[in-house]
Amino acid sequence: MTVLAAVSQFERDLLIERTHAGVARVKAEGRKLGRRDALTPEQKATIRMKLVAGATARALAKEYGVSHLTILKFARDG
Repeated sequence: MTVLAAVSQFERDLLIERTHAGVARVKAEGRKLGRRDALTPEQKATIRMKLVAGATARALAKEYGVSHLTILKFARDG
């Protein structure tokens, strides 16, 4: 059992090492990691203007097909 555990731990360490190498390679290429943004920068700007004009977050969320929390995040960050 001890030998199997040691081999398992070694394989896990190799997996982590390969994962870190892949992340470093992607960052070196200048690519963005993570999930894509739900909205384009143009849509975000339009949403901010509509919020200032008095539109509700829920109405905008329905219009753009995202959650109202996404809309509120743009309002808070922008």
